[in-house]
Amino acid sequence: MPPSETLIPEAELQVVRKSLPHDSAPRHVTGSAAYIDDIREPQGTLHIAPGYAPIASGRITALDLSAVRAAPGVVAVMTAEDIPGANDISPKLVGDDPALAVGEIRFHGQVVFIVIAETRDLARRATRKAKYTTEAAVPVIDVSEASELVLPEYAFVQGDPDAALEAAPVSFSDTFRIGGQEHFYLEGQIAMAVPGEAGEMFVYSSTQHPSEVQHLVAHALHLPSSAVTVEIRRMGGAFGGKESQASQWAVLAALAAWKTGAPCKMRLDRDDDMMMTGKRHDFRVGYRVGHDEAGVLQSVDVTFDARCGHSEDLSMGVVDRTMFHADNSYFYPQTRILTRRYRTNTCSNTAFRGFGGPQGMVFAERMMDQIAYRLGMDPLDVRKANFYAGRGRDLTPYGQQVSDNLLHELVAELEADCDYRARRAEIAAWNAESRILKRGLALTPVKFGISFTLMPLNQAGALVHLYRDGSLHLNHGGTEMGQGLFLKVAQVVAEEFGVDMGKVAITATRTDKVPNTSPTAASSGTDLNAMAALAACGEIKDRLFAFIEQKWRVRRDQVRFRDNRVFFGNQSLSLAELASAAYAERIQLSSAGYYRTPIIAWNRDKAEGRPFLYYAYGASCSEVTIDTMTGEMKVDRVDVLHDVGKSLNPAIDIGQIEGGFVQGMGWLTTEELVWDKQGRLRTHAPSTYKIPTASDIPEHFVVKLFQSEGAREKTIYRSKAVGEPPLMLPISVWCAVANAIASLGPGVVPDLDAPATPEAIMKAVRGARSGGN
Repeated sequence: MPPSETLIPEAELQVVRKSLPHDSAPRHVTGSAAYIDDIREPQGTLHIAPGYAPIASGRITALDLSAVRAAPGVVAVMTAEDIPGANDISPKLVGDDPALAVGEIRFHGQVVFIVIAETRDLARRATRKAKYTTEAAVPVIDVSEASELVLPEYAFVQGDPDAALEAAPVSFSDTFRIGGQEHFYLEGQIAMAVPGEAGEMFVYSSTQHPSEVQHLVAHALHLPSSAVTVEIRRMGGAFGGKESQASQWAVLAALAAWKTGAPCKMRLDRDDDMMMTGKRHDFRVGYRVGHDEAGVLQSVDVTFDARCGHSEDLSMGVVDRTMFHADNSYFYPQTRILTRRYRTNTCSNTAFRGFGGPQGMVFAERMMDQIAYRLGMDPLDVRKANFYAGRGRDLTPYGQQVSDNLLHELVAELEADCDYRARRAEIAAWNAESRILKRGLALTPVKFGISFTLMPLNQAGALVHLYRDGSLHLNHGGTEMGQGLFLKVAQVVAEEFGVDMGKVAITATRTDKVPNTSPTAASSGTDLNAMAALAACGEIKDRLFAFIEQKWRVRRDQVRFRDNRVFFGNQSLSLAELASAAYAERIQLSSAGYYRTPIIAWNRDKAEGRPFLYYAYGASCSEVTIDTMTGEMKVDRVDVLHDVGKSLNPAIDIGQIEGGFVQGMGWLTTEELVWDKQGRLRTHAPSTYKIPTASDIPEHFVVKLFQSEGAREKTIYRSKAVGEPPLMLPISVWCAVANAIASLGPGVVPDLDAPATPEAIMKAVRGARSGGN
């Protein structure tokens, strides 16, 4: 029998909705939070370093590793020939991504062998002694040079966009580029494997997807999954970079431990990490648009050409998500959204916060700006005219009805709150008097769908134990990467049993406690795992309700768990006393809860269904100043209003919004990936890759949570996801830069690529001044 509904009434909440600090905050500040590199190494631990070929494309015709094997401290060297099982780290075991390359080299940095040595330094030094004989080929770096697809072309089509485009009163076409992004997590890729007494393997992996690591390690070692246990307590950041791409390093660590019989650890150097691991997908975007004289869309025909890198990895889901969000907040009456996923001789691009959605939204906002500047209108007015609205204007390009639309109300509130209209007039007057410095202002919306679009991933499990002393043990399949997931799920458990947070023990994610888990991704970590924990709590409480009813003759609707006690009738017991009494009567006080997202369904072949449980909404207004002589840019002010439903923890949510905004701002303004003609990544260190710093944050940076009745669908305490949607809010910064460039003269339509680096800004400024737009 399913557990009873156990959500506590809103008026009685004592833990949920509170701005509690992150559970690891004191340990983060004091440096006592243990990451994998902080775990005390077992005696005899060996260290691993990767060796890679000096080319980006071609073949290895001969490989001499004799000097490597003879180097000081080297215990063993492994190549693909030493792998007892599958040499494949692709997420779906499609066979296109070897753990160790065999013959063919497909990108610069592809691992060919590993060195296992007494120290990490000795292992790294030994890798440089390898002697390669190669036949190099010309690498394919950019999508403009590519011809091979990693997956077939795929499109959403609604109506007849060609005919609608032909009939539209106004039409135009355009192309631009959207750059990629390095994850730049603080903790790099790392894994430590410890062999067991009977051939089993225990792996510590900095991963968002422990079950996938377990699966791939088992395949590589030719073991059943039950013989492999993966654990992760916390990551020092991940942002999608550890969803699929943590697996390779865990597999190599496990192979080394299997080969030597000793614990083995692999921690990538920052330069190697940036060179060897995938990024956010970059795109070349071409589109045709038809609209009326008021800027209202009639036809949108867009093609996204994605650089996927040398293998498929997660490009199906990532680029599909680009398509799902190519509309952002706008109704497309007739549309074609086409994607082409190109194979290149670069690292295999992968998940990154937003999972392709940000790139789709950048297109939508670029299109809105282009329409506005061509018509001489305020871009916000064009945006509002194209918002999803009521019946007849509420169907997405993939067929889902937008039934929980908050766009009009939320954007209107932010527009008034940030004084948009008065500032627009003031900036126009200022620009008219300023010849070199120009200011820009933009207000952009976000509509982001929440759920995995790969349907099987929309499930979660959790394990809850109630001990006789009234304390609780919590474990679930989600992973903690700094986002506060563990805290939020623990708040739900504490609320359900009416205890202080200190009574709930938050434990490391382990595949032998909660099996067959989904990755912590798609902003669904809390939605899924908190619901699974709620189900586990409900099963335990159902048993306790039945026990109380039998022993004290009190109905369950008269029982309350609060203040570390259980109140029923005219008496109360501490939770410890009730647990002890239940134990004495042989009542089970443990439960494995399970949750699967309801309602959703998606048929990719037919491109129809309801892929998302709900949408999260937001809007931001950004003001910038650019120097038209140098291309330098400064963000002067940011105002954000974001929808998180009824927040489980407002402080954590605001922190996520602030962090997501800054990360997205970096992607769109300063972070640029550069490969040379030989296929070598040149921006492979903090010295050449510029992420935002504290000085890039404006003094006025105000984030507010939109006050609503909460999610309309049945979510955990009516909250909404907050992990990914905020990353798209800083599109307003990029649009504000374009707005500043547009002020250079009447009729200027800025041709601005992303990121808006000084070089990109100067290119757009020169185009505006030359009349090229």
